Amino acid sequence: MSEREKVACAIYKTSKRDGLYLYVKEQDNFSDVPEEVMAHFPVPEHVFDLELSASRPLIREDVFIVIENLQKQGFHLQMSPKNENPIDTITLPDSLNG
Repeated sequence: MSEREKVACAIYKTSKRDGLYLYVKEQDNFSDVPEEVMAHFPVPEHVFDLELSASRPLIREDVFIVIENLQKQGFHLQMSPKNENPIDTITLPDSLNG
């Protein structure tokens, strides 16, 4: 992909699973998306349209992988982030570990 190449896409979310997003090449066109994936998007909710490019990185996804998936398979699925329990990341002093 060249620095100037831009790829348009539409992004959808689902009410079934927080943080799960579906990128497709064209708004409301799910023809390339497998039924197994669409089962998680019974009523896809359009979030926004986006123009992907090397000069516009994404926060949670590698923009090059998203573009490659859109070009090769017609969609990209952004999975929910792993839920961390913040309390698990706190290290207690030995005196509090009983």
